[in-house]
Amino acid sequence: MTSEQMNVISHTNSATRRLRPGPGGLPRGQVTEIQRGRMLAAAIETVEEVGYARMTVAQVISRARVSRKTFYDVFADREDCFLCAYKEAVGRAAALAREAYERESSWCEGIRAALARLLAVMDEQPSLAKLCVVEALGAGDRVLEHRGRTLDEFARVIDRGRFVSSAGGEPPEVTAQGIVGAVSAVLHARLLDRGTESLTDLQGPLMSMIVLPYLGAGAASRELRRAPLQLRHDGGPPGPAAQRDPLEGLDMRLTYRTVRVLSVISGHPGASNREVAEGSGIVDQGQISKLLGRLARLQLIENAGEGHERGASNAWHLTSRGAQVERATRPR
Repeated sequence: MTSEQMNVISHTNSATRRLRPGPGGLPRGQVTEIQRGRMLAAAIETVEEVGYARMTVAQVISRARVSRKTFYDVFADREDCFLCAYKEAVGRAAALAREAYERESSWCEGIRAALARLLAVMDEQPSLAKLCVVEALGAGDRVLEHRGRTLDEFARVIDRGRFVSSAGGEPPEVTAQGIVGAVSAVLHARLLDRGTESLTDLQGPLMSMIVLPYLGAGAASRELRRAPLQLRHDGGPPGPAAQRDPLEGLDMRLTYRTVRVLSVISGHPGASNREVAEGSGIVDQGQISKLLGRLARLQLIENAGEGHERGASNAWHLTSRGAQVERATRPR
């Protein structure tokens, strides 16, 4: 056996130990981060099922399978837990929208690309979309304060339209705030009454509403007639890429839960089914088995423990493509 093989076996054995602090285990900070991720995932699932008003700490810790003490070691209260989930979701969506906007050379095309990216994210993650747009309104002063700052950021970008205005007179600064409020109201109503329609279908009407005060009725009419902008998974417009998009052709919807599973395996190569479930906040062992099996069939992960003596744990690792997908979906 070569020294390289011995190093791989040693690394795998150490990584498959239980996700706990102490001798032979993980550093306490890593355990806390894993538990925090499980509790945030549990909070998102709870809010999706019962709404923030009926969400309790007991429901969150039961789903996350942690103690009440562990919860209060990380969060001040349930509002703090919700706020952390809200900040992470909004932060990632805002980063994607900002990247899409900055790729374009004009204000109008930048707004269109950013809006397309946001609507696509909301279609891909409906539970997070409802959490951020609907449930946040009743989640307490701290959440509303952060929401207000986020909407102000969007309004400042919209307000740049005043400097390219061709509508006959510069619109007042408050126009952008009114537009952001109107867009939020439309999305709120659509998410409350979600049928089979895609939020991406709103791209034309919303763009028409946004450009009307700045570019005039002709530009607004053109936006209504334009086909929705189709984005790559990385948020960019279609076109040749310097290298292949790792998400291209992937026959699987990448949900928050799937991304968490890939993240856990990335951080803890060799993790067993139970350890992946604990790290990603999935309580049902049947669900984690099915999800891991599907990821393996897609060749995103591989099981180095399969074929060992009977009763041995699985040992999951990311494949080369799995590592690329994990990096592409990692929050920025």
